[in-house]
Parts: sequence; structure tokens; C-alpha cells
Amino acid sequence: MSKMSSVAESTLSVDTLSSIFPLTFPVPTPSTHPDLISTKDINREEDLLRNPQSFRHWWTTIQNTREDFIATIRAERLDISEEVVAALGPLASPMTRKALQRLTYLYEAALTQFPGTFKLWKSYLQMRMYYVLGKPVVRRRAGGKKKFPEMKDALEDEKDDLEKWEGGLDSIVGWEEWKSLIAAFERALMWLPNMPRLWLMYLSIFNHPMCPPVISYSHARRTYDRALRTLPPSLHFRIWVRYLLWAEVKGGSTMVAVYRRYLGIDPSVTERYTSLLLATENPSPRPLEAAKLLLSLARKAARGEYTSPEGKSPYQLLTEWLDVVEAHAEEVGLDVPETIESHRVQDEAEAAVKNAVPASSEGGLIRFGGPPVPVTADGKASTAYDEDEDPSSTRRLNIERIVHKDGLEVYKDQAGRLWSGLATYWIKRGEFDRAKATFEAGIAEVMTIRDFTQIFDAYAEFSESLISAIMESIANPDEDEDEDDVQETEAELDARMKEFEELMDRRPFLVNDVLLRRNPNDVQEWEKRIALWGNDDDKVAETYTKALETVNPRKATANFYRLYVNFAKFYEEGGTQGQAEVDLDSARKILEKATKINFKTVEDLAEVWCEWAEMELRHENYDEAIRVMQRAAAVPKNTKINYHDHSLSVQIRLFKSLKLWSFYVDLEESLGTVESTKAVYDKILELRIANAQIIVNYAAFLEEHNYFEESFKVYERGVELFTFPISFEIWNIYLSKFIKRYGGSKLERARDLFEQALEKCPPKSCKPLFLMYAQLEEDYGLAKRAMAIYDRATQVIADEDKFEMFTLYIAKAAANYGLPATRPIYERAIEILPNRQTAQMCMRFANLERKLGEIDRARAIYAHASQFCDPRLNPEFWTEWNAFEIETGSEDTFREMLRIKRSVQAQFNTEASYLAAQTMASKKDDTSTPEAEADAADPMAAAERQAGGVKGAPAFVASKHNVNITESKPAETTAQVNADEIHISDDEDI
Repeated sequence: MSKMSSVAESTLSVDTLSSIFPLTFPVPTPSTHPDLISTKDINREEDLLRNPQSFRHWWTTIQNTREDFIATIRAERLDISEEVVAALGPLASPMTRKALQRLTYLYEAALTQFPGTFKLWKSYLQMRMYYVLGKPVVRRRAGGKKKFPEMKDALEDEKDDLEKWEGGLDSIVGWEEWKSLIAAFERALMWLPNMPRLWLMYLSIFNHPMCPPVISYSHARRTYDRALRTLPPSLHFRIWVRYLLWAEVKGGSTMVAVYRRYLGIDPSVTERYTSLLLATENPSPRPLEAAKLLLSLARKAARGEYTSPEGKSPYQLLTEWLDVVEAHAEEVGLDVPETIESHRVQDEAEAAVKNAVPASSEGGLIRFGGPPVPVTADGKASTAYDEDEDPSSTRRLNIERIVHKDGLEVYKDQAGRLWSGLATYWIKRGEFDRAKATFEAGIAEVMTIRDFTQIFDAYAEFSESLISAIMESIANPDEDEDEDDVQETEAELDARMKEFEELMDRRPFLVNDVLLRRNPNDVQEWEKRIALWGNDDDKVAETYTKALETVNPRKATANFYRLYVNFAKFYEEGGTQGQAEVDLDSARKILEKATKINFKTVEDLAEVWCEWAEMELRHENYDEAIRVMQRAAAVPKNTKINYHDHSLSVQIRLFKSLKLWSFYVDLEESLGTVESTKAVYDKILELRIANAQIIVNYAAFLEEHNYFEESFKVYERGVELFTFPISFEIWNIYLSKFIKRYGGSKLERARDLFEQALEKCPPKSCKPLFLMYAQLEEDYGLAKRAMAIYDRATQVIADEDKFEMFTLYIAKAAANYGLPATRPIYERAIEILPNRQTAQMCMRFANLERKLGEIDRARAIYAHASQFCDPRLNPEFWTEWNAFEIETGSEDTFREMLRIKRSVQAQFNTEASYLAAQTMASKKDDTSTPEAEADAADPMAAAERQAGGVKGAPAFVASKHNVNITESKPAETTAQVNADEIHISDDEDI
């Protein structure tokens, strides 16, 4: 219309411009238009008359004429107003109009001879389209198209590739020329109906912005339909892409009709269609149809009959449907009375199907295999017709039933979103009471905290918004409201505020309800439920009763017995605050009932009996406490029952519970006699359920009552029952108690006990027993026997304890027999101990020999130990030997020590331990070695540096020097030596 107005406002009127047309109808000829042929065209016409069947002559003539006109038009300079150019487009110039007529004449004449030539028709139609539609805009495309794309992708690609034109003939001014162009296409398709390219060229006209409405609406729709009827099915896809895009542009009922037709053969673009139905630019949205389509897709996806091109899951499709329902509640769903009536009708229909009686064989009809089922063309069963999925139906949806059947029953883990969406639907319809009931129902059915939080937050937000709206209404009353209306509004506000406060107070209980629905056997949640009631004794007792009725003992979580015990304490203590009367009878009944429960473990049942006895003790019913434990610890005739056989009830296995017997025996020790306590202990040992602690406690009890021999017998029974390492603890206590009691009076018996203990004792545990045995002999026996025990210990105990035992053995031998007697012990220790400990023992042995004045023996020991001492890891050994040689050695002994050190160092350098030594040395913060520190105060260091010896090792000392000199003038070093270098003097004899 903007172009029409521009034409009307121009100096030339519409009628003046319209009078130019039609240019091509009827087809111009030389007889009707003498100016079509000039004198220079006579030869051309004669040539065509002589060769009318030559396509090459016609094609050459047409192309030459077109090129001549193009050159002439480019050279032409005309002053044409913009209004005329906007109205006439390429036909604004007289020369272009003449070119159109002359080319039309030539094409029509050629088509008379060759009416079925595609090339000629295509060129002709493109020429006519140029003069009517304008210059085509060629869009450069990177890459190619998919050969068989999905319709969703094809629509997007084709939308970008739709033809565009610059300029064009106004539909009002050039109406006759537009009709002539359409007529030309119709004639072409009459001759070539199966050419898809001609159809696509024809269909592209309808997308032109200047296309007359008469052509671009009804005629276009009929043309698309004719194309689909004419072309083979394999080419329909190319037509449908254009058809759908054209329908989207037209919108309204046209788009609906076209899309409905296409969805019958390809539902893949249903999601695109629903978005178009609900688009904001759509003047007439159809939310009901969109909701039904999305519901149908969600159901088909859930059955596996539909796969979303967008990759959406069935739940996502259902969520989109719910979003449409929330946004268009009035247009999509039923109101409350209609919903209730729909519920009743559908329930009756389902009940009728469920209770249907098969037809009798005596009747006129017999039904085999149930009700009739619709089938598809291939004979497979299909889904029955559902009006809720029919987009052409105007019946609105029963939102509540759909949410329950298709949502809550299928997607139980998304209950929060579904309940909130249903409540939002009722809120949008203004049904606040129904929305509140929906929130309450959702909270009462959800199974997870996430869903509960989602519903509760939406519920609280709804309540707050409703209260805010009422308060705003009170603050800004309408003029026509009277006092009664205001009071009614205030009363409603008070009621809503009270409901909101109650909702906030109920939140902990509601959370607890959710957790108990998820796991009704959760004992800890039942305890939290009880704690929530605080001081309300009636509710506490009611909750305890409900919990004990609900929880399955075999599926309960840990400490189920605590519910019975705490319930009994509730009556024992007189309620939660202790203000009620103490009811021990009720507490006993509860505990009595608990003893009949088949708990998961025997320990739970034992705890119940122990708690019952403790309750009697708290109320000083001592005899009753003893009777309770006697009942609990009753031993059946068959005592060969397996304690870990879970197929048996816990009551049958209770007599083997050590926890129960431990409590019973403690009770007897406190309240019973010695004989009764001994009887209980003996019963524990007889049932073979005692542990080491029971043995120790029994013996301690007897010892406390001066039954010493019986306590020793208990220890002996304990060591027979248990093996090492458990029996080691019993032996340790037993032997210490025996020695403390008898000392040396029963020495032979003590020796026998030690021998029995050491007979089966493993090497890791026997060290304390040997020490105790040796101490016994030292205190009450013979020193010789004590030394023999130490010697025996060094052969038996574990390797990691032998060094310490040898040290003690040597100390005892030196104290009893003198230092010379330790030599054989040292020698045997050196043979037995590992290398690292051998070096330490050799150093001690060498010090002993020095004390005894055996310098040569000490030097030999040092030489023997040197093979285990890497100079980089054991510098203290070499420092000590160095000091020893300084004090007692000579020139030859120093030379020998140096030779040995270098030999040992060379040996370790060739072994893998060399790397380990380097690693250890690099970790030391102090880079100086002990030898270097010793050299600083050692007069021999100067001699070493003067001789160029290895750093840190004593070198040759001239014989004229006294080895006892303590000070010497250090010689200056002329060159720095490598610390790791092995330097051997030329004078040394290796």
C-alpha cells in the first residue's frame, strides 16, 4: 500500500500508468505492433521462415536480440521520476517495454514450433519474471545442501534461500501484466506438467511482496495443491517445504489447514507447528490445539512411537504442554464443575470396561480376546481415538486427570513440577480453594525433599501473593464498597494470615511426613517426629504407637529397639515433662511386647532385656531385675544352635548373646551371692561364648573374694579356650598374678607354667614372657638358669627384638660373671644379627676389648665390622675407628685402615646402594661430614692434606712424628680434591 500511495501522489495518475498495459496480452505480432520489426530485421525473419524447425536458429535469434536490448538499455539515459520507477520497476523505460514485447514475440513464435522444450520455456519464463518481479538477488551460499534433510532442517534452510527481488511491477498498475505472467506459467505447465523446476519457479511468484492478493492467496493455495497432485510422490518434499513456508507467512486458518494436512503424513514438524500456533506475532493463537498436539506427542514419545527432532524427552514434551496450560488456563482446561463431572463420567466408563461380562455363547454375538481394538493398514494394533489428542476438536481438556494419568503415575520423580503446574492452572483460573487443595494433596503424596520443597515454596508464594492482594484491596477500597464488604475482606485476610502461619508451623511435620513416606521403616525419622511434638504427651504416645505399628522389624534402620525402650521410659518418667503419674505397668507391657519382636539382630533383643532390668534397678526392684535377666538368659535344651543363623528368630539365639550374659553377670556381682555369680560365669564358659575379658573378670572376681586357686583355674581354662595372640594377654596376667601370690614358694609350678606358655607362643609375643621368666629365676631361682633363659630367648624371639635382648643378656652376664664372660655372647650376636645391627654390636664389642686392653682384638673387630659400614651412611663408625687408631695405632695400622676404607667405599660405589647413599646424603642440611669435623681438631688432618689423601680419612704419618701429638701446623692445600674420588698413593701396597 505504501507503493500505491506513492504512485497516487506522483504527477502521473494510476490510470495513466495502467493504460500502458497490457504489453504481452494479446501476444504482440508485427501485424499488431509494426515497430516490432525494423528493416534490419527482415533478413532474420526470412531466415526463420526458411528454417522454422531449426531450434538453433530460434535460440540464436533470441539471444542476439536480448543482448542488443541489454546494450541499448545500458546506453539509454532517461530522466524518469522515482515514483514511476517504484511503480513500474524494470518496465519504467519505454525501451524495456519494447524489449519485453519483441522478446515475447520471438519466444512465442519459437514455442509455436517447439512447445515441449523445457529449455525454451524456462528461458522465456525467467525473462517474463524479470520484467514483472524485478531483478533477482543472488545469494552466495557456502557449502552444499543435504540431499535428504529432515523437514525441520529443510524449512530453516529454505527460509534462508527464498528468492528475493529488487524492484518489481506494482500489482495495481501492472495487474494485467501480472495476469499475463500467470497465464504464461499455466501454458508452460500444460505442456510440461512433470517438470518440478517450472513448478518451483511458478510457486516463487507467490512469495513476491508485490504479488496481487488475488494471486498470492487462493490461487497460490490451489496451485500448490495442483503441484502435489501432478508431481510424483518422490518430489512432494520439495513442494511441501515451499508450501509450509508460504502457509507460515499467510498465517491464520490457511496455515492451520496446510499444516494439518502435512502432519497427517509427517508429524516431525509438530513442535514447530505448536510454536507457530502460540507465537506472539500470531494474531489468532490457538492454545487448545497446541496443547492437544503437545499432549499427543508426549504420549506417543512415552510409548516409543515418536522421537523429537529437537531431542526432547517425553517428560520435556509434557512439561511444554503444562507450560501452555499454565499460560492459557481459560482457553485450554475445564472449570471446577466441568472437571468434577468429567471425573465422574470417565470413572464410570473405566468401571464399565473393568466389570464388563463376556458375552454368552448362547447369545447372538461372541467376543473373543476382549474388546475390539483398532488396527492400522498393515494389521497392527493402533491406539483408540482420543478426543484429547484431536486438534480439530473444540472440547477442552480435563487438566487434573491428564496430570495424574500421564504425569504423576509415569514420572514419579518429577512430582513437584507437576503438582505445582496443576495448582498454577487453578490459580490462573481464579479457583484459589481448588489450588490450595491441590497443593495440600501434592505435599501429602510426594516422596522426595526436592519435590516437597518445590511444592511448598510455590504454596507459600501463592499464599503470600494472595495476602498481598487482599491487603492492597483493603488499602485501596473501591468506591462502591460498603462497611460490610470491608469487614468481610478483613475477616478473609485474618483467615488467610492464620492459614499461612499454620502452614509455616507445619513445615517440619510435613518434611518428616515426606521422609517417612519414602521409608516408613526409618527409625531415626520416627524419633524426630516424636521430638517435634515437644511436650504434647497425647501426640507423643500416639506417634510411638503408630511408629511401632508401622515399622517392619526386619526392614527397620539401626536401633529399632530404641523406640520400645524410649516409649517405656515415656511412661516410666511420667511423660515428656515428668508431670504425669509414673506408670511402670504400662512400661513393662511395652517391654514385654518388645521381647516378642523378631529384631534384625540378637543384640537388639538383648538391649531390650537389659533396659528392662535397668528400669527395675532404677526403681529399686532388685529381685525383679534378677528375675528379668533369668528369663532372658534361659538356656534351651538344644544348645547347638548357630548364633549366626539368621533363618532362626532372635529369641531362639538369644541365650548365646554375650552382651546379655555380661549384663547378667554384672548384675549378679552387684546383687547376688558368690555362688550365683560363679554359676553365671560357669554357664558362660560352658556355652563357649566367653571372650578374654570375661576370663579376666571372672578370675578377678574370684581373687577379690580370696578364691585364689579357683581364679588360677579360670586362667587355665581361658588359655585352653583361646589361642595366641589372645591367650598371650591371659598368660601375661596369669603369670604375673601367680608370681605375686606365691613368689618363690612354688617355683617348680611357676616354671611349668612358663614352659607351657612359651610352648605355643609365637616369636613376636614371647619376649615379655622370657623377661618375666628370667626375672623369676633371678629373684627366686638360679642365675645360671636365668642366663640360660636369656640365651634361649635370643634364639627364639623375633629378629626385630634380638638386638635389645642381646643387649640385656650382655648386661646381665657382665653383672653376674664379669666382662670376659660376655665375649661369646658378643660373638654369637655378631653372627645372628642383621648387618645394620651387627655394626653397632661390633662397636660395643670393640669398646669392651679396649677396656680389657685387647687392642689387636678390638682392631680385628673394627676390620670385621667395616664390611657393613658405608662411609657415606655410617660416618660415626669410621670416626670412632679413626680415633681408635690415633690413640692406639701405628703407621701401618693407619695405612691398613685407609686401605680398608677405600676398599669398602669402592665396593659400595659399584652396588645399587650407592644411589641410595647419594639420596640420603643430599637430604642432609649440613654438608660437612663427621670426619671433616674431626679433622678440624685433629692433628692428623694436616698430614692427610699434605699427602693428598682422601678428604676425611687419615693419611700416612711420618715415623718421626709422634702419634700422640695433639697439635700440628696445617699444611696448605694446593688443589681442591673431589670428595668422592678414591685416591691411592703410589707408596701403598694393596
